[in-house]
Amino acid sequence: MKRISAYFISLLIFSCFGAATGQDTISYNPKIRVAADIFGPVYYIADKNLLSLEGFLSVDFDTNKAAVIEIGYLDYIYSQYNYDFLSSGYFMRLGVDFNTLNPGTSQGKYYAGIGLRYGLSIFRAETPFLEHENYWGSVTGFAPPETSAAHFIELSPGIRTEVFRTVSIGWTIRLRILVYSGTGKDLKSIYIPGYGNGTKVFSPGINYYIIWSIPYRKAK
Repeated sequence: MKRISAYFISLLIFSCFGAATGQDTISYNPKIRVAADIFGPVYYIADKNLLSLEGFLSVDFDTNKAAVIEIGYLDYIYSQYNYDFLSSGYFMRLGVDFNTLNPGTSQGKYYAGIGLRYGLSIFRAETPFLEHENYWGSVTGFAPPETSAAHFIELSPGIRTEVFRTVSIGWTIRLRILVYSGTGKDLKSIYIPGYGNGTKVFSPGINYYIIWSIPYRKAK
């Protein structure tokens, strides 16, 4: 992580220097990018209770802005001594990425910036087993499956770099704020697909992407 942070800082310094010495006009190729997250599948190897699959599609507006749509699926299992919890569903994020590198530095190959997203999660949660002990003894029960819709917003700083002509790699940090949990204030979901811990207003996360880039026109 220290090496990645140092690289991110170096890119920002290089972009500032490039802004002062770069050309007034450059040619560039706006791109369509398709990406797959590999962090979720790798994490599933270590923890079979959490499966997350997601990716994104982005289209460049110009040299430093791109429209982004992210979609994914998550399946979560949580067990304690007195209850079990299941949550699964689909999520989507819509927003814009802002590249802080100047065009002469980025060249359509490098990205160091921040994204702004609106997120929607449609998920199904249930508690198939619940045990509660009181003065008179132990009581068992369950909460049936219920479908809910949660809304959140997020900031997503990150970096990307081209490793081959059409292939890039990069990571994105997720800084998410819950707007509506979908279940009300008295009954909160332990885990919301695409967001994280539904009992908290703030939920961080991370993705690591492999990205395929397709130029779709030439511009200046």
